[in-house]
Amino acid sequence: MAKQNKEINTLPQTQDNDMTPSSSITYASDVVQIIAGLAASEVEGIAGMTSATGTGIGKKPNVTRGIKVEVGTEEVAVDLYVIVEYGTPIQRAAMDAQESVRKAIESMTGLHVVRVDVHVQNVSFEKENKALEAGAQSALEAGTEPAEESPKDIKTDAPKAAVPAENEVRAKE
Repeated sequence: MAKQNKEINTLPQTQDNDMTPSSSITYASDVVQIIAGLAASEVEGIAGMTSATGTGIGKKPNVTRGIKVEVGTEEVAVDLYVIVEYGTPIQRAAMDAQESVRKAIESMTGLHVVRVDVHVQNVSFEKENKALEAGAQSALEAGTEPAEESPKDIKTDAPKAAVPAENEVRAKE
């Protein structure tokens, strides 16, 4: 007997509800801000969010910091104020954040996202600093000094220029 392959539909099914024309669903702007904040924080290259004035991340993380939303009955507009990790292509991180936020809001609320504007406020060097600290720590654990070259330690293959000694210069005068 041959097995039958049945396609499983994992998408939510739309049901016809007997809703009166006066029924509606509304979303508080805080709800949309939380969705946008979580979606943006998952984007690779986004180090965090900041306020519109450019002040950094506070001690207590707040998922809605750096996000402004305008919520209508059917549409929403979002402004993200972000900090990008150093070394990340900013254009790519910003576009990924736009797409991630748009998809999250539309799939969770059904609202149409008319725009997601990304405002890059700062660049974070924290990842780079952590990498340097980790390298220094591993060197200390291995019992060696971290590799730091001073100008006298740098070896070159260039021949040394002949510089006459001070006595030779006076003798020629």
